[in-house]
Order: sequence, then C-alpha cells, then structure tokens
Amino acid sequence: MLTRLMISGYKQHELGIFSDSHPGIAVIKKTLRRRLEPLIEQGLEWVILSGQLGVETWAAEEVLDLQETYPELKYAVITPFLGQEQNWNEAKQEKYEEIIGNADYHVSLTNRPYEAPWQFVEKNRFLLRNTDGLLLVYDDEKEGSPKFLKQEAERYAEKTDYELLFITADDLRETEEERLGDW
Repeated sequence: MLTRLMISGYKQHELGIFSDSHPGIAVIKKTLRRRLEPLIEQGLEWVILSGQLGVETWAAEEVLDLQETYPELKYAVITPFLGQEQNWNEAKQEKYEEIIGNADYHVSLTNRPYEAPWQFVEKNRFLLRNTDGLLLVYDDEKEGSPKFLKQEAERYAEKTDYELLFITADDLRETEEERLGDW
C-alpha cells in the first residue's frame, strides 16, 4: 500500500508553458487528481515534493484542493538545498512561498545553498528511500530533467518493493479529450 508518494515531472519550461493561464496546466492538474483520488481512498497519507516549478508546483496546488475533501492528506516539500527559488522571478517566488507556507512539512536536505549537481542526486535518493512510490509525469519520447529521477527510481525499484506510476502523454491526451467533450 502506498502511504507516502513522491510526485515529480517536467519543469514548466520543458513543456513550453510560460504562463499560469496556459490550458495545459488544467489538464495536468486534472490528470494528477484522477490518479491521486483512488490512491487516497486506498490509504495514501503523504505527497512528497521537492518544490521545483512545473509538475510539482501544480501537484501541490492540486493536493491543497484535495485536502478540502480529504483533510487527512498531507504534503511535504523537501528541497535539495536552501534558496532554490532565489533566481526565479517574483511571481514564481510568491507561488513557491505559498506552497511552502501551506505544506505540512518543509525542510532543505543539505541546509546549504546550491553547490553542485550532487545535491539533486542526493535529493532523489533520499526521496526514493523515504517514499513507497513515485508518480512521474514523463514521456519516453520527450526526455527532459525527469529522466534522471526515472532512471534512479527504476534502479531502486529493481532492488526494493517500490511502486512506479507514470502519467504519460497518452494519459494527458485522454484527459484533454474528456475535457473537450464536456463542452
């Protein structure tokens, strides 16, 4: 049973999303909700994020919405280093601060500012060891930053009882077709 689920995926620029009003965000959020609701009903207690912009931000927003129906659901933001938002624009920093402020738990793993890529590797390993599964928005035909987490998770799952769940381009297309059919 999944009680602690890591969610990750593409950063918004990797999806060509540069505005909070982009229609793709609603599709991603609805698809996340569709995957999360049955897991919550089966005992999911925690969603774990690293706080990066894009899928993780939208997942946090969706968890906040889901908490109205499922108040027992919690989320944590475990960042790889301090100040990961420092170079983001003001609007993104505000959204990040809101997500951190509403989190049930927040910590930075290295308790230091960015030093090197090893901090991302250590973050992935820590989150894999401390969750029961990963829900990754990823399409094998469109590589991007999530490929590193996917590879690490696949290696980890070979040695442990770790559940890998994916939201693919086909899943997003299906949600979009349903949404268009509702009009």
